[in-house]
Amino acid sequence: MHPLVNIAVSAARTAGNFISRSIDRVDTLTIESKGRNDFVTQVDRSAEAEIIKVIRKAYPQHAVLGEETGASGDNEVVWIIDPLDGTTNFLHGLPHFAVSIGIQVRGKLEHGVIYAPSTQDLYIATRGGGATLNNRKIRGSTAKELDSALIGTGIPIKPELLDAYLPMLKTIASNSAGIRRAGSAALDLAYVAAGRLDGFFELGLKPWDMAAGIVLVQEAGGTVTELYDPRGDVMKTGHILAAPHKLHAQLSDALRGAAQPIVPASE
Repeated sequence: MHPLVNIAVSAARTAGNFISRSIDRVDTLTIESKGRNDFVTQVDRSAEAEIIKVIRKAYPQHAVLGEETGASGDNEVVWIIDPLDGTTNFLHGLPHFAVSIGIQVRGKLEHGVIYAPSTQDLYIATRGGGATLNNRKIRGSTAKELDSALIGTGIPIKPELLDAYLPMLKTIASNSAGIRRAGSAALDLAYVAAGRLDGFFELGLKPWDMAAGIVLVQEAGGTVTELYDPRGDVMKTGHILAAPHKLHAQLSDALRGAAQPIVPASE
């Protein structure tokens, strides 16, 4: 295992253990709103602090981009952290949430670790080294046709994204085997890598939602692109489409055929 991945696994497990110990005291937590249906607790912040502590001990010079603490440091290695992806699920006792750590080296995503505390599932991927779930190699599904595919998604809150998204949701709902909206993009991408979902799409994600999952999907034989422009930078726009290679083109055509332009609310 790559030394960076060793540290990422240690950090993810440390944060995951902290989150697990907090589940029984959710009713005592102070909950703040970062926006409509976007919540943060001291568990999110403390879990991120635990992750950064582990990273800084091993690599004090590396840069960090965290959901809760923002960007710090200036280095060719950047740790992209979501300490608790699926906070709303966590607050409601739904066991679909995860710790996500992606590692970018010289501008390219190289490693990804996603840990689901509720199931203790550990997903790991390294560029050129494949992807694993609990130390077993994983590959995406063999789905080739949309009408037999199970697709994951996330429903955007911003009005301009929702208006663009709803026609896509209708198209996929009408032409697939089903849609699942589980509430953790990081874990949904891990599911695509493991073949539990045949594809995933969402608008307006942040880098920490996607970084680790992108590496996992790609190393499991899948394709990840910007949803509107397959040649675009998904880490900048947050409009993501991930699917096994043989299904990706078909899913992309269906989504882009239904997609509406994203018109900012101010317009």
